[in-house]
Amino acid sequence: MGTEGDNVRVIGGRYRLEARIGRGGMGVVWRSTDTLLARQVAVKELAVDESLSEAQAHEQRERMLREARAVAQLRHPNIIVVHDVVQHDGRPYIVMDLVNGGSLADRIARHGPVDALHAARIGLALLGALRVAHAAGVLHRDLKPANVLLESGTARIVLTDFGIAQVEGATTLTETGGFVGSPEYTAPERMAGDRSGTGADLWSLGALLCAALSGESPFRRDSMGGILHAVVYEEFRPPAEAAPLLPVIQGLLEREPARRMGLDEAERLLRAYVATGATPQAAPPRMVVVAGTDVVVVHRRRVPTRVLLVAAAFLAAVAGAGVAAAALLADRDDNASQGPPSSTSVPTRTGTASGSPTPTVTVTREETRTATPRPTAPPGYRTVRDPQGFTVAVPQGFSRSVDGERVLYMSPRRTFRIGVRTAGPLSGGPAAEQRRAAADGPRSDPGYRDGKVTDTSHDAHDAALWEFTRDGFSAAEGPRRTMDLCWEEGGRAYHVWVSAPVGRIDEARGYFDAAVDTFVPSAGN
Repeated sequence: MGTEGDNVRVIGGRYRLEARIGRGGMGVVWRSTDTLLARQVAVKELAVDESLSEAQAHEQRERMLREARAVAQLRHPNIIVVHDVVQHDGRPYIVMDLVNGGSLADRIARHGPVDALHAARIGLALLGALRVAHAAGVLHRDLKPANVLLESGTARIVLTDFGIAQVEGATTLTETGGFVGSPEYTAPERMAGDRSGTGADLWSLGALLCAALSGESPFRRDSMGGILHAVVYEEFRPPAEAAPLLPVIQGLLEREPARRMGLDEAERLLRAYVATGATPQAAPPRMVVVAGTDVVVVHRRRVPTRVLLVAAAFLAAVAGAGVAAAALLADRDDNASQGPPSSTSVPTRTGTASGSPTPTVTVTREETRTATPRPTAPPGYRTVRDPQGFTVAVPQGFSRSVDGERVLYMSPRRTFRIGVRTAGPLSGGPAAEQRRAAADGPRSDPGYRDGKVTDTSHDAHDAALWEFTRDGFSAAEGPRRTMDLCWEEGGRAYHVWVSAPVGRIDEARGYFDAAVDTFVPSAGN
């Protein structure tokens, strides 16, 4: 038992819990004293589901402790320091560094939003923390302003509360026991129940940056159903305050994980803003929103139908969300080629008082290529018109070569390789094509492993993303990761892929996103 007296407990034989300084969905945080080393620490008392059987509760505690120990191995100036992990009276506790200062959420509540320069510096600090965590296979899964500490008297920004973190590849009890996290900052793939990767943390960062600049999450609504609807369906309407960092925020809030901005690209753009006060702009696909007599052009990406359907079912289970779910299902985008651009009425961001009808806007989708122009080449890239019948943006300094049916653009020393292959119609479509290739991977690619095929879309065309790791072409090169997107368009099939060392995959995602976003088949190809 802990030592009781004057409402003070001692756990682990040395940590005296003195005052509660925070509470969240995963437990209570105490200002404490390490009596052995005579220093102040923070102790998080993790909540345990009291409805579990004794065996289940034991399993939950053990998993929490394993995950906490994994987080304790992380070392970065912008990650909270974990000193110890203990179990006391059947309950797990995490002993952490005590950061004197409030959270970003406290800062916003007391003083309002931060300016763009401060937000960019917060973003850079969190990207540095996520880089280290992701490299160690740790996903945070609850990135939000309340979990970002601003140390008083210094400029240090600290990411904390890895209490629901997940070790990549492991199934955790916090995951299997139900949804855990903050819905306003949760990526659509997690809402849909998919196993999420590092991109889910980057989505959360995009929502956090928007909140830091405007004062609230862009997905805040009056109900859980409204939040889920906003995350998986509604067009992102950036607040005016987000304009200085909008290219980063939009890139991070890309709904399709395969097209979401990578960590390296987000870091590059934020550093550019800090250095120059200006962020490079890109022109993503768009749609037209008609509200009354006003016409507003906003940025758009197609939401995968599977995500819409799963989210709609989830919404229907939430009290008061039936209407939102019905609207979502009625407006699903199964096949843009089945008819002319459609219109639907959807709720605006907030309702009206006294039970008056919720205002609506009419959304008209433009699905033709002429209505959704490709982004121009990002800074540091050049647009090439390839003799094989396509244009694409590739980084400056990449050289071209041809390997059979494949066109390759490679960095010096072949570290990064961007590939394009065109073919005739596919038997069974892109998904079948990619799954055949994945099944053949162990034979065709030495050391093939961690293969995964994900159904997705590309500019309203069905597509499939194949990701896998293989041995490098030499022992010195090490293992490599490949991302390969396949889709059919105009009677032809297209593959665009990027291959890179496993340790530099985030940088490669930036190249991949640029290639996919700017790829255009030549007329008549």
